[in-house]
Amino acid sequence: MRSMIHILLTSLLVLRKFVARAAIIFSFFLFPFSFASPQGNDLDYSKFLHSSQRHASVACSSCHHRADNSARPSFPGHKQCIECHGTQFGTPNTPMCFICHADVNGKDPPRKAFPDKFKESFNMKFDHAQHMTGAARPKNGCVSCHGAPLRRGVAISIPAGLSAHDQCYTCHTPNSQSNGRDLASCGVCHDQKAYSRTSTDAAAFRLAFSHAQHGGRQRLGCADCHNYTAGLPQKRQVSSPRALEHFPTGNNTCATCHNGRRSFGGDLDFKACRRCHTGQSFRMGT
Repeated sequence: MRSMIHILLTSLLVLRKFVARAAIIFSFFLFPFSFASPQGNDLDYSKFLHSSQRHASVACSSCHHRADNSARPSFPGHKQCIECHGTQFGTPNTPMCFICHADVNGKDPPRKAFPDKFKESFNMKFDHAQHMTGAARPKNGCVSCHGAPLRRGVAISIPAGLSAHDQCYTCHTPNSQSNGRDLASCGVCHDQKAYSRTSTDAAAFRLAFSHAQHGGRQRLGCADCHNYTAGLPQKRQVSSPRALEHFPTGNNTCATCHNGRRSFGGDLDFKACRRCHTGQSFRMGT
């Protein structure tokens, strides 16, 4: 009896799945517009999405062409759009025109300024290890990109926003290539994936550390304190000494120099705790 009930229940489940699949297939043929891919002919053409299925399948260089090293990109021309959107371009006052144009009247309608911020995410993809070897290494090393001081010299700047193009375009010039690979296209650096930017507010800065005081005068280079590892996520590619590494087991820590024996100033006491710990909550042990 139990086996008969089990067989009956199993048959009902199979029938239920079959009916559900049949309903989906029937709906597709009856209402095909409900299954249209993003940016299809039946959707709102007053909006543009790079992440749509059809746009994502097109190379960035198909629409965006760099004529110079201007940090601000420009909108694609009619030629790039009309190849796929001939129907929309043939429709008077189509909403698509207002994506790039502030007004559609006249022979040369005014164009909108390229935006500073986007509703879509254009995250960076960057490999420090790749940029520190061979011909990809900037002439001046790390300071080629991380030069401008932040917070009165405490931190080092990290290129961000449209202004980052000014530094990247030093090497990524229009039509530049490396081993047959295009280095000028947007997709070389941008991707619509998760991105965690390296912080410029490390814990060491709150313990009175300053890059400005640990630079050329002390004959220190970036690699004396930082190591880079290929393949790691953006936020973890470059290591930094932890402020609480008083008893390190390796190099590249604060105690490497602040050890009571080696010092930069000769007669200065670089082992004194209060040279780094200046907060009011700091108390000397007794």
